[in-house]
Amino acid sequence: MGDALISFLRASLPEELATLLQDLLHTLENGHYKALLEQEEVQVLLGHQDDESTRGVKSSDFALWSDYVSHRLGLMLAKRTDQSPALSKESSAFRQHLFCLVGVAALYAFLQSTVTGPPLPFDSAETVLPRSVSVDATAVRRVRGELVASLSADGVAAYRLTSNIELLCLAETILVAPPIQKNVGAAVWARLRVHFVHQRLLSEVAPSLQGLVYEGVDALAHTIFSPESKREVEDLRVHFLLERAAIHTHHGFDKKARADLDQATQERKFEFALTGILGKRTKFQENDTSQLVVLARSAGSATENTSTEVSKPKNLDLNDDTLLESISFTEKPSTEIKDESALPVSLTSMDPSNQPLLDPLDSVILLSLASSITNTNPSDGLTREETVPYATRVLEGGSSNWQVYTQALLVRSRIEGYKSRTLERGLLQLQALVDQVIAETSGAETTPNGESNDQVTSFLPKAKDSEAAPVQERIHYLFALASPSRWELEAELAARWVSVGGLRSALEIYERLEMWAEAALCWAATEKEDKARRIIRKQLFHATSGNDSAADPESETWEGPPRDPPPAEAPRLYCILGDIGSDTSMYETAWTVSGNRYARAQRSLGRQYFTAHKYEEAAEAYRLSLKINALNHSSWFALGCAYLELKQFKKAVEAFSRCVQLDEQDAEAWSNLAAALLHLRPKTQTSTTNGEGEGDAEMGEERRITSHPRQDALKAFKRAATLKHDNARIWSNVLAVSASTTPPSYPDIITAQRRLCEIRGASEGEKCIDVEILELLVKHVVSEFPSPEFSIDSHGLPRMLNELIEKHIKPLITASPELWRVLATYYLHTSRPSSSLAAHESAWRILLSQPAWSSSTDSTLWDRIVDQTIDLVDAYESLGPRERTEGLAAGTGELVAKDWRFKARSAVRSVLGKGRENWEGSGGWERLEERAGALKGRE
Repeated sequence: MGDALISFLRASLPEELATLLQDLLHTLENGHYKALLEQEEVQVLLGHQDDESTRGVKSSDFALWSDYVSHRLGLMLAKRTDQSPALSKESSAFRQHLFCLVGVAALYAFLQSTVTGPPLPFDSAETVLPRSVSVDATAVRRVRGELVASLSADGVAAYRLTSNIELLCLAETILVAPPIQKNVGAAVWARLRVHFVHQRLLSEVAPSLQGLVYEGVDALAHTIFSPESKREVEDLRVHFLLERAAIHTHHGFDKKARADLDQATQERKFEFALTGILGKRTKFQENDTSQLVVLARSAGSATENTSTEVSKPKNLDLNDDTLLESISFTEKPSTEIKDESALPVSLTSMDPSNQPLLDPLDSVILLSLASSITNTNPSDGLTREETVPYATRVLEGGSSNWQVYTQALLVRSRIEGYKSRTLERGLLQLQALVDQVIAETSGAETTPNGESNDQVTSFLPKAKDSEAAPVQERIHYLFALASPSRWELEAELAARWVSVGGLRSALEIYERLEMWAEAALCWAATEKEDKARRIIRKQLFHATSGNDSAADPESETWEGPPRDPPPAEAPRLYCILGDIGSDTSMYETAWTVSGNRYARAQRSLGRQYFTAHKYEEAAEAYRLSLKINALNHSSWFALGCAYLELKQFKKAVEAFSRCVQLDEQDAEAWSNLAAALLHLRPKTQTSTTNGEGEGDAEMGEERRITSHPRQDALKAFKRAATLKHDNARIWSNVLAVSASTTPPSYPDIITAQRRLCEIRGASEGEKCIDVEILELLVKHVVSEFPSPEFSIDSHGLPRMLNELIEKHIKPLITASPELWRVLATYYLHTSRPSSSLAAHESAWRILLSQPAWSSSTDSTLWDRIVDQTIDLVDAYESLGPRERTEGLAAGTGELVAKDWRFKARSAVRSVLGKGRENWEGSGGWERLEERAGALKGRE
C-alpha cells in the first residue's frame, strides 16, 4: 500500500473520476513530482503559460508570489465547463482533483528536499517560479526571502534558510483553496499535513497555526471515524491515529498522544510488552541479571526473524571496552519487571535475541511511544532506561522501511547521549545521520540567501548505495514519524556538542545555519553574556557609529538605531536580550515589534512581574499572552497564582479550571483550584413565599443554598491527592476541608488521616494526627452507631474508623494525653471498658511524666493535672467494676480492675504528695481532697 493519504483519496473517488486520475495518482505514488508540476494546467497556474481566464494576470501586480498563484488558482477553478453528465479532463471536478494532487506533490517534494532525500532531480525555482524570476539568482533570493517571511505567525518566524520554500508555499496556496477543500474529500488531510509542516518550520508553536492544525485534526477525525468512512483503505485509522499522536507530541500533549498510540495498538492487534529477562550486559559480567527488553510481535508475523537484507542507514557499533554490543539473554524470561502470566501467550515463548520482523506501522508505534515517554519526563534517568528497549527492538529486529530505521537510530542516539558508556556512539550516530541527511537533501537547490549546497562534506564516510532507498519508501511513514528537517538535526547535533563541552563545534554549526538566537544562548550558558548580547544586538541594531561595514566584530556593542524593518525573528531576539539582562523593556519591545502577537513576550513580562511581587502587572501580562495562545497551560497556572495573590478568587477559579481542562493530571492546579473555591460564597436561590399577616397576604423571600463551593473544593483536593498520592500537604487540605463541609465527609476524613499517618507518621509521629477532627469523627460514629449495635467487624464507617485507630493512630501516640482521651471515649462506646480505662491511665501518666511539674508555678499545668486525675478516678469508679469484654478473660466474669479503689486513691495521693509544696490550699488541691474523701465514703 502506498501513502495513506493517496490511498484514501483513491478510495473516495467515483469510478469514472478515478479512471481519469489513475495515471496521475500512480505518478504521485512513485515520487515523480516534476511530472505533475509540468502538467499543462499547472503550467498555466504557475504563469509559465496563459489561458483566457488568466491572461493579463501578471506577477508584478502582486507583492507576494504566493498571492499571484492564489489569484490565478481562483480564476482557473471558477471557469465554467461543459455541463454534460460525462466527466472529462475539462470538468471542474477533474481540475479540482488535479490541483489537489499537485499540492500534495509540491508538499512531498519540499519534504524530500529538506527531510528525507534523495536530492530532487529538478531545480525547484526553475520548475515553479516565473521565468523572469528563475533566471535571476538575485530575484530568486528575493522571492524566497519574501516567502519565508510570509510564513511568520504570531510573531514567530520561520527558519530563514529554509530551502525550496516555494514548494511549500505552492502546496499551502493550493490546498487551502475553498473549492478544493469543499469538493475533494481527502483535501482536509492534505491541508492538515501542510499546516503541520508549516508549524514545524517555526522556532516555537504559533497559536494561530495550532488552531488551524487542530481544526483539521477534528474535521479529519470526524470523517475517518464516521460510519460512512471508506474502509477499503488498509489501516486507515491507524495511520491517522499515528499522525495525530505525532501532532500531540509536538504540541506537548503527551497524554493525548499516548491515548492515540494505545488505540492504534488495539486496532493493529499488535502485541508488545516491556519486561525483564535474565541476561548479561557487560563483557565481564558473571551472573545474569534482569535486563529491560521489549518483546513484540506483529499480528500474523512469523515466529523468527526471517527478514531479508534491505537498504538502511549505517548502524554504528558501540565499540566499548565494557559493554556488549547487545544484551546476551538467557532462555527463560524473568518476572521481575512484568508478571510472566500477564504477558500474551505469543510473547512468552519468544527468543528475545531473535524476534520476528515488525510491520513498519508497529515499529512506528514503538518509536512514537519512546518519543512520548522522553517528552513527558526528559530529565528522568529511569525513563530513559525504559525508553531504550523500544528503539532497540526496532533496530535489532530489523525494519522493512528505510525512514523507520533512520528514526530508530535517531531515537536511540538521543537516549544514549546521557550515559557515559554510550555517549560517544550516540554522538557519532547523530553525526552520521546529519551527514546522511545533508548529503541526501542537497542537490541543485539554493537557500533564500542564494548559497548553493552542491559541495557537501561529511564528518564520516559517505553512505553507500545499499544505505539508500527510493523516495516513496521514505515518504510513506514520514508524517507518523514526524522526522526532523536537515537544520533541526544539525541544531540538535550542535546542542549535543554543547552538552559534552564541544562549544566551538556547536558554534560553528549555529553560525553556519545562521541560528543567531541559539548561538547567543550557547554563549550565555557558558557565562559569556557580553558575547551573547553582542550577537543578538547585531541582528537588531546598527553599529554604534552607524557604519556596519567598518565595525569591529570583537569590540562593537551595536548600540546604534534599530534595524528597519526588523528581522523576522526580532520578537524572539528581543526576548532573549530581556532574559540575559532581566530587562522588561526588551519584552515590551518584542511585544510591540510583533504587532502584539508574540505571546512569549508577555509570558516573560508576567514572570518578571510575579518575581517582583507586582501581581496586578503580572496578571495583566499573562492575560494578554492568553489572548494569543489560549492553550498554554503554564500561563493559565501562573495567571491563577497571580489572582490568588490578589485575592480575586473567582478569576483564580476560572484560571485553574482552564488548567485542569488542558491537563487533568496536574495535581498542583487541582490543589490551587480547590484553594480558590474555598473563598467563594455559596450559590443561593431566592424563592417567593406567601406569609400570613393580620391583613392582606404578605410576600416574603426565602434564600436557599443550592451548591456550596466547599463541596467542589473537596472534590478538587481529592483529585489532586489521587494524582499526588504521597503529597502530605494536599492530604492535609483534604482532611481539613472534608471536616468543614456540611455535613462533614467522614469517609474522606478517615482516608486523609490514614494517608497522613502513612506519609508523615515515621518522621513526625503523633503530630500528623489532627486531634480535633479525630474527636469529631469519633463522636459522629459513636452517635450514629450506638452500642450495642456498633460492631467493628461490620462494613462502613465503624470498620474504617477502627482500622484507622488501631493500625495507624494508636501506634503513633507517645506524648499526647488528648489523643488518649479521644481513644478512651471511642473504646467506652464500643463496649471495650478495659481499653478505655487503659487509655485514661496513659493520658494521666503522660501529664505526670512532664519534667518538674511538681515544682512549677504554672497554674494552667496544675489545673490540667488535677482535671486529668479526677477524670482518671471517675474512670476507675465507672469502669473498674465492669466485666471484661476483651481478650481471653472476656465472658469469664472477671472485672476490669477489681482493685480500682486502691488505684484511684493511689493516683490522688501521688498527685497531692508531689504538689503539696506549691499548690496546697489552691482550688485544685481542694478538688482533689474532696474527690479522695468521696472515695473513702464509698468504701
